[in-house]
Amino acid sequence: MARLFGTDGVRGLANVELTPELAFKMGRAATYYFGKEHKRPVFYIGRDTRISGQMLESALAAGICSAGGEAVLLGVVPTPAVAYLTRKHGAQAGVVISASHNPYPDNGIKFFAGTGYKLPDAVEDELEKLIEAEADLMPRPTANGVGFITTKHDLLDEYVEYAVGTIKSSLSGLKIVVDCANGAAYEAAPAAFRKLGAEVIVLNDNPDGININAGCGSTHLEQLQAAVAHHNADLGLANDGDADRCLAVDETGETVDGDQIMLICALEMLKQNTLPDNTLVATVMSNLGLHQAIKNAGGKVLVTPVGDRYVLEAMLKHNLVLGGEQSGHIIFNQYSTTGDGIITALKLAAAVKQSGKKMSVLAKVMTRFPQLLVNVRVKSKEGWENNANITAAIKAGDDELGDNGRILVRPSGTEALIRVMAEGPSLPDLERIVGTIADVIRQEQDQHY
Repeated sequence: MARLFGTDGVRGLANVELTPELAFKMGRAATYYFGKEHKRPVFYIGRDTRISGQMLESALAAGICSAGGEAVLLGVVPTPAVAYLTRKHGAQAGVVISASHNPYPDNGIKFFAGTGYKLPDAVEDELEKLIEAEADLMPRPTANGVGFITTKHDLLDEYVEYAVGTIKSSLSGLKIVVDCANGAAYEAAPAAFRKLGAEVIVLNDNPDGININAGCGSTHLEQLQAAVAHHNADLGLANDGDADRCLAVDETGETVDGDQIMLICALEMLKQNTLPDNTLVATVMSNLGLHQAIKNAGGKVLVTPVGDRYVLEAMLKHNLVLGGEQSGHIIFNQYSTTGDGIITALKLAAAVKQSGKKMSVLAKVMTRFPQLLVNVRVKSKEGWENNANITAAIKAGDDELGDNGRILVRPSGTEALIRVMAEGPSLPDLERIVGTIADVIRQEQDQHY
């Protein structure tokens, strides 16, 4: 049976895969688990703007109350706000109801521990056992043992003040377009930039339950690019649905991805001698251009597997403070316990202001090598890494690219796909090399099925 908790909580089509009944059980299980050490555990619950959010919030809160816990409803707030407020106010856990950058029919539920960090796999496994038990044997208190619900949307102001406090100087003089994706950032992001004195043009801050991520936000930058040009802005910034990611657009309308954002912030920190061990943390998917640019500036990159949890693990293990992914999921570890799209946006804007340079000039410090990713659909993912013909095809491609490129082959975690990614100076060469490897994988995996 597939694990209930995926890489980022429980996610699925709302009311079909992620049902109110499941949310209710999750609330009960979490309250029982965290109630072992606290008589009435407190849960801070935030959500994004999708239409199914209130349904799931109500069911989750009911489950918490039925097991004797307290549900504090924060309303529509960014994911990092839930992590911050949970930690600040001493709640036993935080819960986010969001499917991030997914389309609006999907939703998800993920937990944070009282520390503000995501739950370890072992704790998720314990919760899963309780949720999926044939009989619900968890306590059902009565009378004054029943839990209750409080609503505290005003706590969003505390998070905004905190985010603003991570920037040490004014952003006055900058004209910034902010795309809120009709999602969880729609109040917090404009407020934060205005508090710092920027001139702010806001896009997609009118959520209606179904327009989250719809042709907007960090997954669709076209609106932002057009608005930056129209308003002659210094830069544009876009969050995803739950505001744990940020991507940007320079004053010419060119996209600035997570690698470039990390680089700009890392170079600023190198100048100020505030980047521990001169090291940035990035995943294997980050562009080779990032590695070269950091090296040229006297820094280095610590590489992790794909996934923000691996980035965070490496940062904590090595006492590093900046890391993230090309997708714009970036962690400033001295301020956040998870990816924070609003703090990332503020830090990037501050770096532009402090440098006195155009965003395009800062972004061009990094040369983006062409990357090509092909998803090879196969009958079976099993055994590909031990197949001699596949190994030989990958080695031949690696040998051809040499030090000027690389090849990364990995199976999808959720589909019958093997992903082939290549990076190098010439796109036609990459197309040929990847095409050859993909053909061999398709032939070998289907043949040995």
